[in-house]
Amino acid sequence: MAAARPLSRFWEWGKNIVCVGRNYAEHAEEMRSALPREPLLFLKPSSAYAPEGAPALLPAHCRLLHHELELGVLLGRRARAVPAAAAMDCVAGYALCLDMTARDVQDECKRKGLPWTLAKGFTGSCPVSAFVPRERIPDPHGLRLWLKVNGELRQEGHTSAMIFRIPDIISYVSRIMALEEGDLILTGTPKGVGPVREHDELEAGIEGVVSMRCRVQRPDY
Repeated sequence: MAAARPLSRFWEWGKNIVCVGRNYAEHAEEMRSALPREPLLFLKPSSAYAPEGAPALLPAHCRLLHHELELGVLLGRRARAVPAAAAMDCVAGYALCLDMTARDVQDECKRKGLPWTLAKGFTGSCPVSAFVPRERIPDPHGLRLWLKVNGELRQEGHTSAMIFRIPDIISYVSRIMALEEGDLILTGTPKGVGPVREHDELEAGIEGVVSMRCRVQRPDY
């Protein structure tokens, strides 16, 4: 049974943000990256979370910030070594998420064989829409995602193109680390990632379900 706690108060009980990289073949191609044989995972800290209405922060150490549009999956119960056939029972709801990426920093990390934390884990690097109960999305692999920058369509894709589907992702992750109630999984970005600058306005949506807006700005510290 999915969690009974209000999804609108998600971050009072949320913990981890687990992200899947290269889960769309056309995105892997545009990044000149090989297709993964198993889910490619990285983490964002809880301070990366930016709720609806909060800005996407452009960190001081970044010269090239990219948007990456993703479907987020909210866990409603603990999952440890859960089989794929039972994985969807652990889902409480969904959200539209942005994996903001310091691309210049990530490129340097890749060259040096270093983790991506500096490129992916900075404060405000994960804007999240309002959460949608799972009952409103009977098929999460039948969704169109889109993103505009200053009114111009920049990124769109369909969740049917995922290489690793959501039950398989949940099962895979839960065999490595126990997933807890309130954890958020970002399922990968479709093609069309690109740069944004300070003061840019981002608008994104899951067609017919939910949309969100945020502005890119420098942190005030």
